[in-house]
Amino acid sequence: MDSGTTRERPGLRPDLRQRHVRMIALGGIIGASLFIGSGAVIHTVGPAAVLSYAIGGLIVVLVMRMLGEMATASPSQGSFMEYARTSLGGWAGFTVGWLYWYFWVGVVAFEAVAGAKILQTWIPVVPQWIFSLVLMLLLTATNLASARSFGETEFWLASVKIATIVVFLVVGILFVLGAWPGGSFSVGNIAQDGFLANGPFSVVHGVVIVIFSYFGAEIVTIAAAESREPETAVRKATSSIVWRVIVFYVGSVTLLVMITGWRDIPTTTSPFAAAFGRFGIPAAETVVSAVVLTAVLSVLNSGLYTASRMLFALRGNGWAPKWIADTNRRGVPWKAILVSTSVGYVAVVMNFVSPDKIFYFIINSAGAVALFVYAIIAGSQLRMRRRLEAEAPERLKLRMWGYPWLSWLTLAGTLAVVASMLFVDDDTRAQLYLSLISLAVILGVYFIQRRRSGREPRRTPLRSSRDHG
Repeated sequence: MDSGTTRERPGLRPDLRQRHVRMIALGGIIGASLFIGSGAVIHTVGPAAVLSYAIGGLIVVLVMRMLGEMATASPSQGSFMEYARTSLGGWAGFTVGWLYWYFWVGVVAFEAVAGAKILQTWIPVVPQWIFSLVLMLLLTATNLASARSFGETEFWLASVKIATIVVFLVVGILFVLGAWPGGSFSVGNIAQDGFLANGPFSVVHGVVIVIFSYFGAEIVTIAAAESREPETAVRKATSSIVWRVIVFYVGSVTLLVMITGWRDIPTTTSPFAAAFGRFGIPAAETVVSAVVLTAVLSVLNSGLYTASRMLFALRGNGWAPKWIADTNRRGVPWKAILVSTSVGYVAVVMNFVSPDKIFYFIINSAGAVALFVYAIIAGSQLRMRRRLEAEAPERLKLRMWGYPWLSWLTLAGTLAVVASMLFVDDDTRAQLYLSLISLAVILGVYFIQRRRSGREPRRTPLRSSRDHG
């Protein structure tokens, strides 16, 4: 039996509704990095930051299409970890599963610290660590309540982010066309100092930075496994990623460099707050800060959910302690949640005890994990597609475009971005080196564990969603 199916894990319940999964798909790629970090990217690249976001988005779209093909053919708890295991071998499943868990545990800590900083600007008398602790406790409680509680929380947090982006896009278009009060025709700002103002290589530099902004789109394939119609949810979510990337990221950044000359866009504060200020919206800075806090809470909420479900799936293959699989009467893997959260608490403490050493290591050693995950997804799809065509071609209801050439191109593009991290700057190089250390450690643990057990996990038969009970 496929260890990734819910039949082997009867404790999980399909409590997520289609509207929950749909909103997770819509809002999953909108994080604080868009609202805050886009200003720094624009200053690094110039107006051609639009190209950086487009190229990075294209890689993610192609990866998600490959993941969608596999997930609709064989939905499973653990998603790409299971596909890596059955397609490439136990080493790939073990590695991508633990790397992904480690990444989200680090993200949970980072977002808790980021949210605390925002709250302290509003209530400066309260220490940051208290705010971090409160945010962690609040969203841990949400995840422990039920999968539906997580989905409902994410639904409303994502709604705020999406509504903000939609308002920005509508008003921004009117503003740059001169149809908004105080606006003037300013489309030409996109060519200020030349479109490639900082040179062609700056676009590559930008891709290395922005591709991490998109990480999280794949969460929907994990969440869909706890919905009543996983196949339908995954197919719709992965099919709609194209317009989500184009509208939310490429569209927003294009408008930012049209509304204001790229040299005047702020880098340490939100460029969206500056834009809303130009629109004449009262208290723009406070409004956008509240939206950024919403984005932070959304990522924190999703991070706890994703880390716990990946840890739960790892247990299904014998790669985590047996007690991790325990669920409560509401079908929540509460021990997996508490373990993931506990590591997050330790990381938050390290931020205040040793921010320049231990916390720096935790955050940066997971820096390139997104690219490792994308590479393994691409490799899994190339192998699984051949297997599906040979054993169950009727299951290919959603197909990767231009297979196999576009699949190979996506894999090559992902590896090219990894290689580019060596040439961007010292911080990016450090992230790559530390992430490679994480990769080496996890691979080492796998082979030690395999040697002790004396066996390689067997290849499992492909199963459809009908087999999942």
